[in-house]
Amino acid sequence: MNRRNFLLTAAAAAVSPAQDNIPIIDIHQHTNYSRRTDDATVAHQRKMGITKTILLPAGSKYGLAAQAGGNDTVVALAKRYPKEFLFFANELPDIPETKPVIEKFLKMGAIGIGEQKFPVDSDSPHMELIASIARDYNVPVLMHFQHETYNYHIERFHKMLEKYNKVNFIGHAQTFWSNISKGGDQKVLYPTDKVTPGGITDRLLADYPNMFADLSAGSGLNAFKRDPEHGAAFIKRHQDKLLYGSDCNDWVGEGEKCSGSQQIAMMRKLAPDAKVLRKLFWDNSAKLFRIKA
Repeated sequence: MNRRNFLLTAAAAAVSPAQDNIPIIDIHQHTNYSRRTDDATVAHQRKMGITKTILLPAGSKYGLAAQAGGNDTVVALAKRYPKEFLFFANELPDIPETKPVIEKFLKMGAIGIGEQKFPVDSDSPHMELIASIARDYNVPVLMHFQHETYNYHIERFHKMLEKYNKVNFIGHAQTFWSNISKGGDQKVLYPTDKVTPGGITDRLLADYPNMFADLSAGSGLNAFKRDPEHGAAFIKRHQDKLLYGSDCNDWVGEGEKCSGSQQIAMMRKLAPDAKVLRKLFWDNSAKLFRIKA
C-alpha cells in the first residue's frame, strides 16, 4: 500500500461518532440543476445529511452553464422550506440591471452574492461593482474561477482583496483549486500530480483575512484526492477559512456521481479532529453568513 492510500485508510478508521453528529451547512447548491426538480433537490440534500443549504441563483442571461434557476426560483424554494434553505442574489456583473437586481434580492433576504460565474476579468470594473454592492450590504461574494472562461486572471485577484478589504470573497471552481499547487499549467483544470506547496490559492488564504474557500464540486474534491497528505496539512493550516459546499447535480445524494457526499467523506478522513471538522461543516459558514442553528 502506498503512502497516499495508507493515509486515507488510517484516517477512515479514526472517524468518530462525534464527527457523524456534526450539523452541516452546504453553501453551494442550485435550483433546476441540470433539470433536477425542487423535490429531488430537497431529497438530495436530506440524503446527504445537510442541515441548511444555501441556494445560488444564475444571472438573467445565463444558467451558470448548468441550466440553473434564477433569483425567483431560489427565493421560492427557500420560502417553501425556510428552516432548510437560504439563498443568494445574483446577476451578470456587466449589464445595466446588475445593481438594481442584486439589491432587490438582498433586500428580500439574500445572504450573499453569487455564484459569480461570468466572462470578465476577476479584477475588472464589473467585479468592482459587485464588490461595492457586497460592501454596502455587508455580504460575501462567491466567485467561480476558471481559466480563460470565467473570472479571468486569478493571479491578479489579490488586488481586489486589497482594495475591498472589508468584503469577504469565497473562491470556488477549477482554477481556484488547481492553484492549490504552485507553478501548475493553468490550462489543466483537474491536475492529478502531487501538490507543490505555495500555490496562489494557498497564498490568498494565508495572506488575506477576507479570502475564504468553497470546498464544493469535483474541483474541490480533486484538490484533496490528488494529494491527501498535502490536503490534511492544508485543512489544518486553513481550518478557519474552509467552507463545505456540494455543487453536485445528481438526483441521489450518494455514490460515485455525488461529489457532495464524497467531499463529506473526504473531510471526515482528513480533518485532524471533530473540532476542526465542525469548523468546516458548520462554524465557519455560520459565522460568515450569520446563520443560527
